[in-house]
Amino acid sequence: MKFYPPRVSKPRKPPRRIPPFYAVPVKQRVDGWTPLRQAEFIGWLAQTRSVTGAARRVSMARESAYRLRAHLWSESFCAAWDAALAKDWQPRDIGKAPDAVLGRLPKVTLRELEWRIESGIWWVILRGGKYAGVRQKPDNSAVLAHLARCPVSLAEYREQAASR
Repeated sequence: MKFYPPRVSKPRKPPRRIPPFYAVPVKQRVDGWTPLRQAEFIGWLAQTRSVTGAARRVSMARESAYRLRAHLWSESFCAAWDAALAKDWQPRDIGKAPDAVLGRLPKVTLRELEWRIESGIWWVILRGGKYAGVRQKPDNSAVLAHLARCPVSLAEYREQAASR
């Protein structure tokens, strides 16, 4: 009679997820770091675990990726980069907006708010550890924050619109 030992299941690792992030504002060029290209880079970085390999997949150079990381307002992009490489990031932060993950920045300029409205929030989708695509969502909180800073009230705006 044969004896088969009971199967011992290995503990499962929680699936790696990448937090939502804001694209880094750079000069818009056809061959440059567009917001879509930045999101795709993070997705390929999560799959390949190689900055050089991910940069090649999006037709960019490794050096320019590191320069992008050093840009102004790149904090959420850096957090997504670190999460893609599984460096010091907690999966409990997934459902939150980028500002909640990073901690609310004390001062956000109007220019930065306008960029957040224009580029939106980027989500990288991974299926089974493989890069599956990206999704862009509008940043409603940036729109509301921008409206709150506008010096013109709604009544004044209607009067100005009516007088035109």
